[in-house]
Amino acid sequence: MAGVEVPPAAAGPPAVPGGVGAASARTARGNGPLAPAVAEVRLAVRRLLTAARPEGVLVACSGGPDSVALAAATAFEAPRAGVPAGLVTVDHQLQPRSAERAAAAAHLARALGLDPVRVETVTVTPGGGPEAAARAARYAALEAARPAPGWAVLLAHTLDDQAETVLLGLGRGSGPRSIAGMRPVDPPWLRPLLGVRRATTKAACVAEGHAVWEDPHNADPRFVRSRLRHEVLPLLEDVLSGGVAEALARTADLLRADLDALDAFAAAATTPNGTELDPTVLAAQPPAVRTRILRDWLRANGARGLTAAQLKAVDALVADWHGQGAVALAAGLAVRRRSGRLRVAAPDGGESAPEARASSRSKQAPEAGGRDG
Repeated sequence: MAGVEVPPAAAGPPAVPGGVGAASARTARGNGPLAPAVAEVRLAVRRLLTAARPEGVLVACSGGPDSVALAAATAFEAPRAGVPAGLVTVDHQLQPRSAERAAAAAHLARALGLDPVRVETVTVTPGGGPEAAARAARYAALEAARPAPGWAVLLAHTLDDQAETVLLGLGRGSGPRSIAGMRPVDPPWLRPLLGVRRATTKAACVAEGHAVWEDPHNADPRFVRSRLRHEVLPLLEDVLSGGVAEALARTADLLRADLDALDAFAAAATTPNGTELDPTVLAAQPPAVRTRILRDWLRANGARGLTAAQLKAVDALVADWHGQGAVALAAGLAVRRRSGRLRVAAPDGGESAPEARASSRSKQAPEAGGRDG
């Protein structure tokens, strides 16, 4: 991964390869009444900056309409909130002329008055599918680009992205946390546009005269999210007479509040002690609280990639104990109940070594709603 800070330039804006709209960086300021779409995006940014109060922000900008609208709104609102604001664009090197598009995004940022402006070039390592691999590389680059730990990264996920994320979670049966969608505040990530429709960001870019890039991957039927966007959601909107995207996003908000409450109950219920737990204390807890305690305890001891089946089997060692054997986990770990205690151990029965746990704690990219704009 290589990053370059882009200095201010007096030259005219570079052409946007595959760009749509006016090839200028002019804004709607001072050009008559403020367009409603521009006002809506600015208000969303203002509210989150006021609520989160970061030391500074970097807008993650791909050059697409969502992130360009976010960049323009941030350039307007951040100085008024007293928040330093810059921009970072990531060149994944996966499409022709990607470096030119990154340069165009950087030029737009400079024209808007954002500073610092960085172009991060990454190499996407295969593994876990192309979308997941690109996302992991992108998030690592975005986090590393922050000038200081107190800075946040603004991501341009919209209400439509949230709806798609909820549908993906439902279809995959991956549990309530995935159906709860993306958080507006998930340090270092801030998502101010989760209540804004994609059509609004596009309208804002048109109103302000910004050229945007339409990523062909977003319309490629080889990708599941693209088919959700162009086939499944429109069909649901038709069958259910509209309002589906808003309903899915609202469901995510409601479920997230319930899950956060359950997480708080679990944190207050007991304090796991190292590699051992007392199953008799856990057995008295409601299942939703008990499984959260077990999940956090297992993760603290190095377990990664826990499946629902594994967590259910570990829970059975507490709530349905009848002498069953150990439950195998990833990273060479196993959970067994012995002498009235629940223990995380290596397969040979030895305790999980702290250094082994530490080595398995690789940082995971947060689940994202497609490309960031």
